[in-house]
Amino acid sequence: MRSGPVTPERVLLDANVLFPTVLREMLIGTARRGGFVPLWSPRILEEWARATRRLPSGAEAIARAEIALLRADWPGAEVTPPDALIAGLDLPDADDRHVLAAAITGGATALLTLNRADFPGWRLAAHGIQRREPDGFLLELWHAGTDLRAVAAEVRARAERAGGQPRDLRPLLKRAGLPRLAKALEASG
Repeated sequence: MRSGPVTPERVLLDANVLFPTVLREMLIGTARRGGFVPLWSPRILEEWARATRRLPSGAEAIARAEIALLRADWPGAEVTPPDALIAGLDLPDADDRHVLAAAITGGATALLTLNRADFPGWRLAAHGIQRREPDGFLLELWHAGTDLRAVAAEVRARAERAGGQPRDLRPLLKRAGLPRLAKALEASG
């Protein structure tokens, strides 16, 4: 039996995992190391940008600049689902149908979201898609050999430059919603 290189999983990133800076940087850094292939739609990116409007002045402009960089760095990541597909899907919140439609259009095997209630597993499974949450997803990639220690070190360094003070990694990752990953990285030395 011959085995070739493993093709990374295609994963749709919901707006709620792109909005928090540390979480987004952990995910994109992991994708850069070949852990998975990220996907998103124009509407998801717009939701992220609009979510920053409740933050201090200038946050939306920063988000839009970060979105432009993501689009430039990942030109194949953006998928636009057809309106007919969106209309034909059934989810508890009709406003989330575009997210599932983007996952289907992009050939994703997973939808990474913090929104469990609006993405019932059985509805996603009907399309061959699994709902995942970031902490468990990244922890699995860590156990599979993806160098998340290096990703975390880069994220920590950016946070320190932005804040002007040293940051402990475990609390930084815990605040980003990655407590199990933080514990695993700390335990590994």
